[in-house]
Amino acid sequence: MPRSKNQPDLRLLTKVSKLYYEDNLNQDEIVERLHISRATISRLLAQARDLGIVKIMVVPPSGTHATLETRLEQQFGLQEAIVVDVPSPTSPPTMARELGAAAANYLLRVITPQDVIGVSWGYTIRGMVAALEPRHLPDVRIVQMTGGIGKPESEAHATELCRAMARTLACKLALLPAPGVVRSRETRDVYLLDEHVRAAMQLLPEITLAFVGIGSLNSYTIATRDESILTDADIQEAISAGAVGDIANRFLNAQGQPLQVELNERIIGIDLEQLRRIPRVVGVAGGAEKFEAIRAALRGQLINVLITDQKTAEALAASG
Repeated sequence: MPRSKNQPDLRLLTKVSKLYYEDNLNQDEIVERLHISRATISRLLAQARDLGIVKIMVVPPSGTHATLETRLEQQFGLQEAIVVDVPSPTSPPTMARELGAAAANYLLRVITPQDVIGVSWGYTIRGMVAALEPRHLPDVRIVQMTGGIGKPESEAHATELCRAMARTLACKLALLPAPGVVRSRETRDVYLLDEHVRAAMQLLPEITLAFVGIGSLNSYTIATRDESILTDADIQEAISAGAVGDIANRFLNAQGQPLQVELNERIIGIDLEQLRRIPRVVGVAGGAEKFEAIRAALRGQLINVLITDQKTAEALAASG
């Protein structure tokens, strides 16, 4: 019985599919073999998938988590989620090294020659800078988003991180020559009168890509180990106000909203509303102790790219 005009040509569908997927012929070679047009081949291949003649299955290699990443992206409206296997997720140095390496890979993949890159501070950001491969990007600019945190000689100090990053990428550098936290609003106001501090602060709206750590109130950070930066009174005020963590020294509650605490009057650096306006903000953080802070940053849409470990990613996906 002749085939109806509306019925698919199953023989031809199968033939084209076999040549393309099993025999690895390209479309031009199939055109030459079967004497049909490229447009017809494309239509037949699509039809073969629709009818189930061709079934394409992606088999993720061990150590990749594409399904979990997609779930996080959909659940929290992220541009991208990157989930990393961390061999010892309870070890802060291991976490910082593995997440930092993933952040470095991401940066080198997405960076464009005219990017203005904002950098905060912390151990995962230090891990990122340490893992960067040298590039020559003379038109890229690195901008220090927070004043210096910790001792100036520390490798996790914001200024040193920005300097090291600019050296590795052979690019421009704009430092914020001031402490990240000072003792009074009056002291902060004096610093903001400095022309170099003002120049750096004026670059914050130009940032196109930012990398931030996410701190918890009990995490392995400089701030919670050094009372010259944040005092116990600062921490207690934040806890009383409902803080679950911070980004760039700015405390946030469980919904990711900035808290109005006295500390804000003493910070020199970017605030959370400015951060939210940056087109792409990459949060690099992981570990059980940071779960609440990471979820808050996601809920508040303070970051739109997340680089984290598998266990934290699974907990976030299950949290709703």
